[in-house]
Order: sequence, then structure tokens, then C-alpha cells
Amino acid sequence: MTPISVQLYSLREASEQNFDAVLEELSAIGYAGVEPFNLFGKTPREFRAQVESLGMKVSSSHTPWANRSPIDEVVEALGELGLKRAIGGFMPDDFKDLDAVRRTADTCQGLIDQLEPQGIELAIHNHWWEFELMDGRPAMHHLAEMVPALNYELDTYWAANFGACDPAAELARIATKAPLLHIKDGPLEQKQPMVAVGQGKVDVAAVIAAADPGTVEWLVVELDACATDMMTAIRESYEYLTGNELAEGRK
Repeated sequence: MTPISVQLYSLREASEQNFDAVLEELSAIGYAGVEPFNLFGKTPREFRAQVESLGMKVSSSHTPWANRSPIDEVVEALGELGLKRAIGGFMPDDFKDLDAVRRTADTCQGLIDQLEPQGIELAIHNHWWEFELMDGRPAMHHLAEMVPALNYELDTYWAANFGACDPAAELARIATKAPLLHIKDGPLEQKQPMVAVGQGKVDVAAVIAAADPGTVEWLVVELDACATDMMTAIRESYEYLTGNELAEGRK
């Protein structure tokens, strides 16, 4: 089984109040890793030391964002976090037409060319707009063809594009290039809050089964917004995934 992490963006409001308490509770739940988007005043070195003291690992990081930060800052921060993978992402205008996708591809290739000599690979995190149809197929398909060396942190909920795409099939297409997966669940309706993993409309088991076992390194739970208490949903997500032997925790 693949170890389970959590994207700390899910708990951003609680983290603003007491980041230490959030990390301690995630450790108590049994999460094996965390993926930060903000270090809330800690240095990367301090954050990693704290996470490891709690028995967890920094699975991956959304800070600094690869395509919005100077490369030297990205390389330095990743080194202190103990990571060899930079993550980036794009906005709707970056996928609005084929010319925009070509520009995005050029940006990705440029980042790969700068990061590779440092021993760092680039992975792209998606939202739903990358899976809007363009010339009869999702825009992400065009990007994948334009940048063969690109890796992915596939957000499997957004890859469903509110039911227009099959996220398991989308993952299967790039499985050998997807070491990180964002696992989330919900009603597959625009502007509707998400729910704990296993309580929505996503066939989570089918999605995870589509991962390449020799490639996937982490399943990262993320709930962008939730109608219930967020920490409760994060706990229930952990219990569903580990209880059904879809992911491996520390308990």
C-alpha cells in the first residue's frame, strides 16, 4: 500500500490559529506525511525537523510553487525539506486555447531544463480547467504530448471535471509519470463543498487501483472546502483509506 499524506491547505484556517496543534493532531490520527502550502513563519528546516519529530515525513511541498518562484529559492527550500520534486500549477488562462497550452508547455520545459541539473524533477498539479475539451480531448492530453518529460501530482477529483471525465482512466494514461496523487471526494458539482474521502461520488478504489505501483509514492488527502468540521473530515478520510487498505498510515 502507498503511504498517506495530507495537503495542509485543507486545514489552513486552523493552521493560522495554531499550526503546531494541527501538526500534532495529524500525527495523532496516524498520517504518515504532510504536504505544506505555507510554513506559517517556520523555515523549511524548522518545519521538516518538527514534522519528523512527530513521526511523519514531508511527502511533498506546494511551497515554493515552482513556476512562481525563483529557481534558486525552489532548489534551496526543497533541499532543506529533503525533497527532490518541485510542484507547480497553472491558471485557467494558461489552458484557454492551444496557443496558451503551447506557452504553458514552454514554461514547463524551461523549468525542467533548470531543475534537472540540480537533481530535481517537476510535477504539475491540476485543477478542472486542464480537463476541459480542446479539439475533442482534454487540454491536459495536449500538454502531456508537448512535454514528454513532465511528471504529475494528479488531483483525481478535479481530473473528473465534475463528471465529464473518468479520473481512473485519466490516471491510467499517465500512471508511470504520476508519483503523487491528490485524493479527495465530493458531489462532483461546481461550487459545492467536498466531503470526507469515501463519502462522495468518486470511485476512490478504482482511482487508486489505476496508479502504477512502481511509480506512486504518496496519496495526499486534500479537501479544498468542506461543509462539516474539516479536521473531522480529514480524520474520516484517513480512517476510510487505511481501513479499506487503500493507503498505509502509521497506525
